Amino acid sequence: MTRDDLADIYRAYIACLNRQNWDALGEFVADDAIHNGQSIGLSGYRKMLENDFSEIPDLYFDVQMLVSNPPLIASRLSFNCSPKGRFFGLDINERKISFAENVFYAFREDKIFEVWSVIDKAAIEAQLQSASATRASGS
Repeated sequence: MTRDDLADIYRAYIACLNRQNWDALGEFVADDAIHNGQSIGLSGYRKMLENDFSEIPDLYFDVQMLVSNPPLIASRLSFNCSPKGRFFGLDINERKISFAENVFYAFREDKIFEVWSVIDKAAIEAQLQSASATRASGS
């Protein structure tokens, strides 16, 4: 598989997520998928994503950077969304926040087999502190 082929598969996967086309998720994710070291399988992966969209109705995956080196993908995803309540232990309560996620994917037979994901929680905390400071100063 070429770098461009793998990048195209990844972009189609992201489009699948943004459409919330859960029935097509198996075209992109292996049945025995692993997420951050935990074996969750395709069904657990789907449940994780469905929960994300339930908690964040305006969730949209925006690819900011993409490096393809088969069988690996590295991606920086950008989000600008309004989680319903608590998100990563923080009270968001539908306030608009922006953050990034750095994700590495290992593919096997054209499907995502393993995912390593880190979300920039510090960026969210900084936005919440800034908003609190602004409200406290009366601005």
